[in-house]
Amino acid sequence: MDQVAHGRAPVHLWIVGALAFIWNGFGCYDYLMTRMRNTEYLAEMMPTVDPNATLAWVDAFPIWAQFGWGLGVWGGLLAAMLLLLRSRWAVLVLGLSLLGAVLGLGYQALAAPPLAGMEDSMAAKVMPYVIIGVALLLFLYARSMRAKGLLR
Repeated sequence: MDQVAHGRAPVHLWIVGALAFIWNGFGCYDYLMTRMRNTEYLAEMMPTVDPNATLAWVDAFPIWAQFGWGLGVWGGLLAAMLLLLRSRWAVLVLGLSLLGAVLGLGYQALAAPPLAGMEDSMAAKVMPYVIIGVALLLFLYARSMRAKGLLR
């Protein structure tokens, strides 16, 4: 095992790991609230959209896109924990999380019909790409930390 893996982790590893945990934790919370069909939460998150329309929109996603969403958020949360534990498995799990984000959000951005009430929303058009970009950056970061011997 590399000598560096036994030394102190740089501060940026803890910062990135903690921010990744918070970021993906919110994704998991959003996933749970949507899957539990919490209309109050959905109305709070998107006040211009009927929560039941949001649920019907999500329900219409193909199964592979719905699976991707779950893989993206839950894989991201697990990977953030693995990164904080300095585990080399963080790289693989972040890769799976990225794949999930591309499947779920790629469908949402490129193939799903626009959600009624969000057609002109810049956030709805940009957020899927931001989320995929963050997933890619986290994957590349973890890969770099593994290459430097900071993950065991």
